[in-house]
Order: sequence, then C-alpha cells, then structure tokens
Amino acid sequence: MANTKSAQRAARQSERHRLHNKYYAKTTRNAIRDLRNTTDKAAAQENAPKVYAMIDKLAKIGVIHKNKAANLKSGLAVYINKLA
Repeated sequence: MANTKSAQRAARQSERHRLHNKYYAKTTRNAIRDLRNTTDKAAAQENAPKVYAMIDKLAKIGVIHKNKAANLKSGLAVYINKLA
C-alpha cells in the first residue's frame, strides 16, 4: 500500500484511469471484431469511420501506440477492400 497521502491519491487516480482505459479499449476491440465479422461491404464501409475514430482516440490518449493504431486501421482497410 502507498506510504504517503500523495501516493494514496495517485493510486486512486491510477485505478480510475486504468478502469477508464480498459472500458474504451474493450469497446474498441469489440467494434473491430464486429467490423471484421461483417460480410457486407456496404455495411463495413459505413461503420469503418466510427471504428477508425475509436482507434484514433485510443492512440491520442495513450492507451495504444500510434503505430499500433495505424496497423489496425490498415488491416481493417485491407479487409474491407477484399470484401465482394
């Protein structure tokens, strides 16, 4: 456990941030999974900007690295373009 008052506050804050980041990361992973499971190209193209925005936000707030965000978006674009 934290020894000082400031360390206790930092621990509480870190826990709040961890839960917040976990929620948004999980929500984004679910959105990516749903997009990858889509077989309709029109529906995939319609949902892609929303998923891209979610990925960009995770990179912006530091939950994932910007290169990982770019790789995820690139992979989704390749998947969408391959749909018939």
